[in-house]
Amino acid sequence: MTAAREGLTARCYSQFMVPTTQSDARHAALASEPRRRALALLTESARPVDVGTVAAALGLHVTTARFHLEHLESVGLVERQVARAGQRGRPHVLFSAVAAPLPAESAQQQLTQALAAVIGEDPDGGRARSVRAGEAWSERYAAATTAAMASGAAPTPDPGVPAATGTIPIAAGSAADLVPPLLRVLTEIGFEPEVRADEAAIALTACPFRAEARDNPDVVCSVHLGLMKGLARSLGHDAEGIRLEPFVQPRLCLVHLPIPLAN
Repeated sequence: MTAAREGLTARCYSQFMVPTTQSDARHAALASEPRRRALALLTESARPVDVGTVAAALGLHVTTARFHLEHLESVGLVERQVARAGQRGRPHVLFSAVAAPLPAESAQQQLTQALAAVIGEDPDGGRARSVRAGEAWSERYAAATTAAMASGAAPTPDPGVPAATGTIPIAAGSAADLVPPLLRVLTEIGFEPEVRADEAAIALTACPFRAEARDNPDVVCSVHLGLMKGLARSLGHDAEGIRLEPFVQPRLCLVHLPIPLAN
């Protein structure tokens, strides 16, 4: 295939690829090995590179190399600049890689870790302020939980909770108005809670903040404790007896409740 035909085929192919997001567009662009190699070359280069240099390094015709660079440019992975040195004729175009932004999840994790590290410098390891932060967080759930309790909906097993968890023997008049709302909120956040009636405890079998909690358990786990205490108080319970025992196993934490759960 000649270089001209190769470039034309690539252009026609690209017209049928209609990514729905910038992320999809970048994945589609990098599905091509020549484009991956071109981007790697620009990333490793200490200075912008012209199309001829890219073509020579990748063993491509200049027309084909230019097409791949323009495709990378169209999805924001490459940028161009025009080098003007007073010469006449066609301007000298140089390409360089664009620094890729952090994924949102990574940026949020770094922010959480930075905040936890600073709060952890408190004399108590940050526990008191973290509990207060969790109590403030609980206010986001308190109104909906109270409304559900008023309508009688809260004691109903949550369909989002596994059947073994939703069907809970509860001592009437004690845990009946606390455990289901706790399960609902903990499930919504991603803790995958399971009731252990014989231990008067809720097992947290997952944690969306596990990495941060391992680095700063006094801070992160105390926020979670404050969340549960705040929710309990909003339901009229004495929350002082609620305890969170983190990492009883590598992937398991226990929430100890001050009220009995029927066997």
